[in-house]
Amino acid sequence: MQGISEIQKDLSSYTLKNLAIFAMFFDHIFAVFMPQDSLEGVALRIVGRIAAPIMCYMIAEGYHYTSNLKKYIVRLALFAAVSHFPYVWYFGLPWWQATSVIWGLALGLVALAAAKREDWSHPLKVFIVLICCLLAVPADWNYVAVLWILFFGLFRGQIEKQLLSFAIIGILFHIIPSIKEIGWTQSYQIGIFLAMPLLLFYKGRQGKKSNLMKWGFYVFYPFHLLLLELVKMIVSA
Repeated sequence: MQGISEIQKDLSSYTLKNLAIFAMFFDHIFAVFMPQDSLEGVALRIVGRIAAPIMCYMIAEGYHYTSNLKKYIVRLALFAAVSHFPYVWYFGLPWWQATSVIWGLALGLVALAAAKREDWSHPLKVFIVLICCLLAVPADWNYVAVLWILFFGLFRGQIEKQLLSFAIIGILFHIIPSIKEIGWTQSYQIGIFLAMPLLLFYKGRQGKKSNLMKWGFYVFYPFHLLLLELVKMIVSA
């Protein structure tokens, strides 16, 4: 029987997923209801940056634990489609130019699965990873999510290499381009590094398991966007 002291030594995947969901929810509120060119708007979005890294890490872990990879990929692709219009509606984006992070998560899983195939050649693996990165460009977190999932999965069990690759990818392909393109208001992107100590406390324990937990995030993602869109319509009416 686990004692309280043992539970406090690590964070389960269940806890990490809940942290990601709460961080994402409030980040999406601040992204629309707070002025993004203000110091307050920037500061309030820092913590929300932990959501995507945790999601990517959990996808890589999911690859390791899943009993049916094809169903896992299809499930992500399905909810990427379901979440598309709630995402573009809420953020006021052209429906043909952008889509949600779930599409990037699905492609990251495909890239990791391809990279793990022992019967495929290295050029073929690289080609598929590149295609996944290109297809992820319209998604929130674009190919950064694909690369994070890929390296989290390839370096599984080697936390130092996982976090080093995470930091390098985040700095080179996310933080620097965001600040260079938009300016200081994107400085909140440094919040991705807040995910690192949380991932360090993850030791592989899955925590609570049920169908509700399994499907909860996928259902919550489009639902919370529709809910926030309704609130936005009421406020602006």
